[in-house]
Amino acid sequence: MSHDISNDPLAITLFSEIGVIDQLARTKLSRALPEGMELSHFAVLNHFSHTGGERSPAQLARMLHVTKAAMTNTTRRLQEAGYIHIRPDWDDARKKWLSISPAGQAARDQAVQAIEPIFTEVVQSLGADRLRQILPVFRELRMALLKV
Repeated sequence: MSHDISNDPLAITLFSEIGVIDQLARTKLSRALPEGMELSHFAVLNHFSHTGGERSPAQLARMLHVTKAAMTNTTRRLQEAGYIHIRPDWDDARKKWLSISPAGQAARDQAVQAIEPIFTEVVQSLGADRLRQILPVFRELRMALLKV
């Protein structure tokens, strides 16, 4: 039996809050990033910074939950900036492999320094212990949304 949420204030309020938080976070982070860097660029560079190695554009698109077309645009801009290396797949000429360049790692590190005050302010405002308590709920929510 399904639950009719069309008039459920809990569900409506939850998704309204998520939407506002997402918009505020994106706006604040976008404004703090170094000139010319977009959030999508930072997401790719940050992913490579943590994982290393190579990824295909399709793998990155899946991991970052964006379309292949959006990832193609992002990786083209990152390559033009010298932030990633792109090489052909030696076994399948239709595929490409991407990795972060030293300039890309430096740009990612510069971006982290630029946005760090935002994170520090949020952690200080809400408290690290409180944030540690809510993170598992956010992860569960993300996993539930992936299943829908």
